[in-house]
Amino acid sequence: MPPRQTLTIVIAAFNEEASLPEMHRRLAAVLDGLDAQATVLYVDDGSRDGTWQVLQSLATEDPRVQLLRLARNFGKELALTAGLDHVETEAALVIDADGQDPPELIPQFVAKWREGFDVVYGTRIRRDGESWLKRFTAAAFYRVMTRLSHTSIPPDTGDFRLMSRPVLDALGQVRERQRFMKGLFTWVGFRQVALPYDRAPRLAGGSKFNYWRLWNLALEGITSFSTVPLRLATYVGVLTALGAFTWGLWIVARTVLWGDPVEGWPSLMTVMLFLGGVQLVALGIIGEYLGRLYIEVKQRPLYLVSEARLPR
Repeated sequence: MPPRQTLTIVIAAFNEEASLPEMHRRLAAVLDGLDAQATVLYVDDGSRDGTWQVLQSLATEDPRVQLLRLARNFGKELALTAGLDHVETEAALVIDADGQDPPELIPQFVAKWREGFDVVYGTRIRRDGESWLKRFTAAAFYRVMTRLSHTSIPPDTGDFRLMSRPVLDALGQVRERQRFMKGLFTWVGFRQVALPYDRAPRLAGGSKFNYWRLWNLALEGITSFSTVPLRLATYVGVLTALGAFTWGLWIVARTVLWGDPVEGWPSLMTVMLFLGGVQLVALGIIGEYLGRLYIEVKQRPLYLVSEARLPR
């Protein structure tokens, strides 16, 4: 009889002490009936509440639990990177700690993996417990990314996915510091398939991603996988220059034909403010890309681990 396949469940947690006990109870029940040798790797992303103490308690009670504690809060993208870097099994499955992604679907992910797919990603049909504005902005972001990027990122898809060993090895070669994991999961390629599901409300607490953090994550995604904003700034600059040149010719012609009554202060200020605004927007776009280059050039470690509880 061949040995059972090995799987690691990777969960990044930040201030999730209230939801982790129930989340692990549901997860453990699923793993008890799973036809695979599964372990759970929790990554504490510098939590400021009792998350680490809860995780230590779970590790004491369940020998399948492994722990990583980052030296500070590096953000979810780097916390996931840390977890995936420490996976040594044949596959890994990423799931959120808040219970919105149901662990009861894990057997279906494993079944798709055994059919030969390297990446099985969960696509959200419904997003219960979220406001209409968050649902609208999330849908709009994925569709904008599809238009701007050469990497076709599946719409309505988060981090809930299973990845085979070849995919994990490929991701391990990608060491950029400004990371948008949803894009990287797609960029590496391999055989991928969607698994539709309904997303549930959080088990406890509130989302750690407010609209400001979601906006910054969207900027990471766009600047990591598209240079269209830079090209757009170029086009806007060219069109603005042509418009200004045409307007200048008109002013010269009008002066020659009808004289110059020394008027036009409002129109002059309007044109100056418009041109200045366009220039500042273009500089801002260039600055976003330049700032990311600056961070990459420094070559700092992606994350730092302060404590670990891993198998020897």
